Amino acid sequence: MRVPTARTAARAGIAAVASAALTLGLATSASAATSTRTIVDGATTYNLSVTAPGTASSAGQVVNVTGSGYNTGQGIYVGLCVVDGEPGANKPTPCLGGQDESGSTGASHWVNNVFGGLFANSSKFGAGGTFNVNIYVNPDLGSGNVCGVNVDCAIVTRADHFDTNDRKYDVHVPIEFN
Repeated sequence: MRVPTARTAARAGIAAVASAALTLGLATSASAATSTRTIVDGATTYNLSVTAPGTASSAGQVVNVTGSGYNTGQGIYVGLCVVDGEPGANKPTPCLGGQDESGSTGASHWVNNVFGGLFANSSKFGAGGTFNVNIYVNPDLGSGNVCGVNVDCAIVTRADHFDTNDRKYDVHVPIEFN
């Protein structure tokens, strides 16, 4: 009987991890949804794209949200919010976690090139107006607002508090809870 060497065992372990990662990656990709929107801000056209899960656990979970094409001069919030109409029609609100200035809920993330990274749950944009953040989602937004029961919800981007009424940067990725 042949006894496996440490090298053989290591290769087998790496192969198992790679296989699991590939399987998980395929499952995640299948449940992800992408929303896009083209906007003009001044003389510049931005092709906004947001990818987030289309479904999440009704018990709540942390989800990964990515985006690209954003104006790095305009900060945004990424979070789970009640939506009413098409992106840009009405301000997405209320949002899970409300105004979480302490960063304790993890329910939203602030992307801003001036202040990003200085506060909890904040970061700067990457090249090309990209971001890659994790947020906590839960269907119960409080005050009687429950996603899929009495309100429509989406993972959204929207202009930050420096331009809160600007609807140009609203992008919605609808989400359902199981």
